[in-house]
Amino acid sequence: MEIGTPLLEGSRKILILGSGELGKEMALEAHRMGLEIAVVDRYDMAPAMHVAHRKYVVDMTNQRALLSIIRREWPDAVIAEVEAINTEALQEVESDGIRVVPNADAVRVCMNRLELRKLAAEELGLPTTNFGFAESPEEVKSICVDVGYPCIIKPEMSSSGHGHVLIRSPAEVEKGFKDSIAEARGKSKRVVVEEFLKLDTELTILTYRYSSGATVETKTLEPIEHKRPGYYYVESWHPSTVGDEVKEKAKEMAKRFVERMGGLGIYGVEIMVSGDRVLFNEAAPRPHDTGMVTMVSQDVSEFQIHVRCALGLPVPEPKLVSPAASHVILAESEGWAPKYVNVEKALSIPGVQVRLFGKPFMYEHRRMGVILATGISVEEARRKAREASAIIQVVH
Repeated sequence: MEIGTPLLEGSRKILILGSGELGKEMALEAHRMGLEIAVVDRYDMAPAMHVAHRKYVVDMTNQRALLSIIRREWPDAVIAEVEAINTEALQEVESDGIRVVPNADAVRVCMNRLELRKLAAEELGLPTTNFGFAESPEEVKSICVDVGYPCIIKPEMSSSGHGHVLIRSPAEVEKGFKDSIAEARGKSKRVVVEEFLKLDTELTILTYRYSSGATVETKTLEPIEHKRPGYYYVESWHPSTVGDEVKEKAKEMAKRFVERMGGLGIYGVEIMVSGDRVLFNEAAPRPHDTGMVTMVSQDVSEFQIHVRCALGLPVPEPKLVSPAASHVILAESEGWAPKYVNVEKALSIPGVQVRLFGKPFMYEHRRMGVILATGISVEEARRKAREASAIIQVVH
């Protein structure tokens, strides 16, 4: 393969749909490989826009808008970073010969919880929580009779815990349904209703497909363990502390799912562990937020893996180089032009790195940055990450 110079004839180009913190890290890795980068998001000054050659601000659910940008850029690869994307546009440009990463159908399935659950549970026979689909509060109540209370309602289109509502009794169903729909990505009015589990832990199995000569190889990385006090990612650590039997079950499920989805690129496959149950939960057709820890735990991060795969380049299996942990820096209020206090104190802790995303505005529980920490053990790395995260304050 030949890689030209950015902004000149012969350059290799990627277009990232979504410009959050994950898109920013992908753009940075693309820069290191000498690629030309264009990014898209629904609002201006998003993190990846700070490091891209070109930016576009549009509603990515608008098919014509998305098609016009992709065809104008005609990139070597289109990478989806967020859920609120018109997948019909991706299918159309894929048929034009533009590579969609991992592929257009994988993006469509993974970004739709109903389609994802059907494929995993019904087609592949992967173990999941008990669940049902609903389009009204009445249908939710009917499903809850089977799955029991408490249960969780999740919108058809969502990410990072948006629209996840815990229902404890029939009296909470109507409000819970409305709240879930209100937080959904896109315009769907359907939800998944599933049993509520007491979780022992959760795993992310980063699984990637890359070109190896005339064939495509599928590899799984050492599982990442993570913690969600609510429904959004707060802390992850690498390697996981679960037993080998659980790891192997989780990796096998992830590999089966990813091989069914196909394409090239990394998938973040979420697995739940509750007692002796190891269950498929969800999957992202891109680097995973919990996988930011790989920026310090591995010799090749999830972001570099995804960019390499997108270009059809080889990815020999990355190595774990240190026990590590990540912990998010959350906003606690709303406002524009946030500022970060006590960064120097956090950086005084040995083995700690601070990554601030550069988001132009904040709101309660929005991820504004992440702490990355290494240690001689996972426990030490987690302690350092929690300590550093508690030190930094986001103000305006």
